[in-house]
Amino acid sequence: MPYQPINNRKIYYEDHGSGQPIVLLHHGFGCTQMWKDIYPGLVSAGHRVIMYDRRGYGRSERGSDFEAFYVSDRFRPESVKELKQLLDTLGLDKVHLVGQCEGGVVAVDFAAKFPQRVLSLVTSSTQCFSQIPMTEFNSIKFTKTFQELEPDLRDKLIQWHGQEYAEQFFNQFIRYGGAYGRDVFDLRPVLLKVICPALVLYPDRSFLFDVEQGVAFYKHLSNGELAVLPRCGHNTYEQQPGEYVRHLINFLKRNQAL
Repeated sequence: MPYQPINNRKIYYEDHGSGQPIVLLHHGFGCTQMWKDIYPGLVSAGHRVIMYDRRGYGRSERGSDFEAFYVSDRFRPESVKELKQLLDTLGLDKVHLVGQCEGGVVAVDFAAKFPQRVLSLVTSSTQCFSQIPMTEFNSIKFTKTFQELEPDLRDKLIQWHGQEYAEQFFNQFIRYGGAYGRDVFDLRPVLLKVICPALVLYPDRSFLFDVEQGVAFYKHLSNGELAVLPRCGHNTYEQQPGEYVRHLINFLKRNQAL
């Protein structure tokens, strides 16, 4: 299995196809395995697709201080640094970024910090801002323990993160929310710094974020587009994979990126 040493930790990644590179950034519960219904269509459309597990997710190493790191102010900037180092190692100067939920936060932060390296940006189900601290928000939205989850979801998290770690990882996420942090979250000032073509893909019935979040996200982009997926829940890549891929490819065509 392919790994890259980044910050003295093994980071798992996959590299498929050839052509203009697209980097897929998983959500806060996820890993590369969540993209199984998405990346083949992008490869078929003539793209090179890179996926990786961020530090502490999936098959990437955590480090003994991961829990403290996860709730620290270092989480977002070091996630951007990790992405940059992976691109540098793979010799990729400019890429398209696709981020799902928390992965969208990493993608936006990277696009704002390194605008010359981002050809386009797509985010799906990514929160724009909160009105209450995220620890309070998560306590409202995530009311089930790991053992109370639907068996299919519980088994998926075990498959993604391992038998010994899945429950601990789930409990950590529902308390703090990773890139969304512990306090009031607001991506709007960062969105104003994104200059590349950007597509906001949003479901109309996410259990986490109202569709108005997608509208606010779109309105704070200087070169943005908005697509709403009807009768679709939060995990857009899973519930409507065909539409997800279609929107991505059409967006790239509209911006002459293919």
